Amino acid sequence: MEQIQQIRTELISELAVSENPASVLKSPKIKDLYKLIPTLGAEEKVSFGAKVNDLRNEIQALVEAKLAEAENAAVEAIDVTAPFAENGERSALMSAENGSVHPLQKELERVVEIYTRMGFEAVESRQIDDDFNMFGALNFPENHPARDGYDTFRTEEGFIPPAHTSTMQNRVLRHGREQLECEGQIAHVSYGRVFRNEDLDATHEHTFYQCEGVFVSKDANLGQMLGTLHAFFEEYYGEKLKIRTQPGYFPFTEPSLEFLIEKPASIGGKPGEWLEMLGCGMIHPNVLRSAGIDPTEYRGFAWGGGIERLVMLKYGIDDIRYFESGRLDFLRSF
Repeated sequence: MEQIQQIRTELISELAVSENPASVLKSPKIKDLYKLIPTLGAEEKVSFGAKVNDLRNEIQALVEAKLAEAENAAVEAIDVTAPFAENGERSALMSAENGSVHPLQKELERVVEIYTRMGFEAVESRQIDDDFNMFGALNFPENHPARDGYDTFRTEEGFIPPAHTSTMQNRVLRHGREQLECEGQIAHVSYGRVFRNEDLDATHEHTFYQCEGVFVSKDANLGQMLGTLHAFFEEYYGEKLKIRTQPGYFPFTEPSLEFLIEKPASIGGKPGEWLEMLGCGMIHPNVLRSAGIDPTEYRGFAWGGGIERLVMLKYGIDDIRYFESGRLDFLRSF
């Protein structure tokens, strides 16, 4: 029995300094004790064997306790209410990929930045408006089809999620009247989300973004408008472009034009391949009058177009529905 006690002392000492506690359980000293059992008498075998088993169980319990202690020591306590930065490195099981700005927001900011550098003030459009700013102030006839629910969303109270950023035009013109008298001009761009009752396909969405510009002065003219738009598109696409116009119709401009550019060579354009980019024209006298501006003294021009059209052309995107789809493979490509 003294031999068992001596081996117990030795094994506990080994366990205290061992870097691999489990190896102590495989010590030949325990195996040697088991080998002695067959050499003992019948009565001594029982008591000796029981003592050896007790020793092995004790050492196993000590080994397991030391392994658990080492495992707990390797795990740092964390504050579950604190941000990751307070608790060390991000777990390897969690994605380290960061989010990014949505491509539409990124390009919208680029568009607004170009216009503001050109001297225009920028104002964000509304996402709910009334019939006057949506139609009345913009010279829409009472029987115009755009007023119909087939084209335009309306709430039960009669409010309208704007179908174009032109809903800001009357507000911008009224707000700028003092500036017009003092500085001789109004130069604004309005941008934001718009909504239309559209059937969805690769080129149509019910929710999209627009940017509209207005300029008013005593001598505003079509040449200034075309020069402004030409400069914008060349800056946005980063290359020289050819432009042209063709007749159009909008209730709030007269004359009304559709503005086209020759598809940029950098994105696969060929000579003679023309793309309609936006609508534009001289602000209708009735629109100026509605804002309290005398059309016999001042003239203005306006334009407006979708941001998605710019982005789809720039990046070769063939389906407008991708922008609102939440597809991560698409969003990560930017």
